[in-house]
Amino acid sequence: MLKTIKSLTPEAGRTDTAGLRGYDADALATCVADSAQPWWRRRACVEALAGRVPERRVTELIARVQDTGDVSEVRIALLKLLADRPELPWLRHEDRRQDNAYGMAEAVLGARGALGDLTAAGDLATLAFGPWRHRREIGEAGLDRLTARYGAEAVLAELDGARPEHRSTAVRMRHHAGEDVTDALADPDPGVAYRAQEFLTDPERLRGYLAGAPTEEAAMWAVYALHRLTDDVAETRRLYEQWGRPRVEVTGLDEEVRAAIVHEYGRGCEERSDPRWRIEALCAGPPPACHPAERLLRATAALTAAGLATKPPVSCGDAHHQGDGTYDVIGYGAVGREVHISTLGPFAADWNEDPGVRRALESAGFRWIDDAVGSIRVTGLGVYYFGSRDPLDVRTLLFYWQD
Repeated sequence: MLKTIKSLTPEAGRTDTAGLRGYDADALATCVADSAQPWWRRRACVEALAGRVPERRVTELIARVQDTGDVSEVRIALLKLLADRPELPWLRHEDRRQDNAYGMAEAVLGARGALGDLTAAGDLATLAFGPWRHRREIGEAGLDRLTARYGAEAVLAELDGARPEHRSTAVRMRHHAGEDVTDALADPDPGVAYRAQEFLTDPERLRGYLAGAPTEEAAMWAVYALHRLTDDVAETRRLYEQWGRPRVEVTGLDEEVRAAIVHEYGRGCEERSDPRWRIEALCAGPPPACHPAERLLRATAALTAAGLATKPPVSCGDAHHQGDGTYDVIGYGAVGREVHISTLGPFAADWNEDPGVRRALESAGFRWIDDAVGSIRVTGLGVYYFGSRDPLDVRTLLFYWQD
């Protein structure tokens, strides 16, 4: 029989799902329990066991979940499969929660929610507030299971209103109970306010809220939610003017660099960014015309005229052999010497701070981004960067690369 299972899962990414769903459940469970089988085949067999786990195999399968030396993907799939089994209360014990295998901490939390472990509510709320969608969904599903079993009040009693991640869960629960959560736009944490605005669907209620919004930030969240619902740029700009064009002031950040950053990052910034960046981006005029090829030709010509042997320009993605970003690279002179030309505007930088390169490019109309300007941190504007979502400095934003 195992040979037939192999034929249904010949390699990773190739699974006859319907064939496995119709296959003998006991044989599938045997394959799952066999650690000598590839993890992707075992996981496919776990998924094919949904709703038909052989009772005599439950203990054996739970042992696979408990084995910290087994593959996380299989253990996580088994937790989902067995989440409502009465044999899983061991997950509630503290020593069972300290599992550092990839994805297991979240999977264990989700299983504790499914089992009705009310003490998991706080950690589930933290998970539901995170930036990664798949983890957020685990947290929300666990909280929903707890709410269905015990009621909203019991779950809320486990949360601490001083913590933004717990307030975010309270907002979500209020919304699902049919309450208006417009007041949460004034939450001091932008992540909570962002989640609240996602739930709002009544433009007139938002317009009414704007008449007496308690803070500038709350007003901008209302404008943002209103724009999301209506896509009315004229109204967004009018409201922005009425509120005095509020924005996050950053010491040392001049208007040319600011405009480039706003155009590139303002609309797609991270959830916990200050809402004033979002509205500034929505109301900004069109960016200056960009001619990257001409810019690179001009930079190369200037460097060549200065007597610097240059290499053909390449994108930052090609220079790193992966990824993409907002600058091109021109190599020059000795090995390892290179100047970066931003795609966001006439900005150039050389990590070696070569004065000859700087003079050549400034004479060609480029703005040199030295350490004084490049080190300015653009506060309140969260941008994803190698797992972090915190505000970045000017140099990283103008010359951004992500693999």
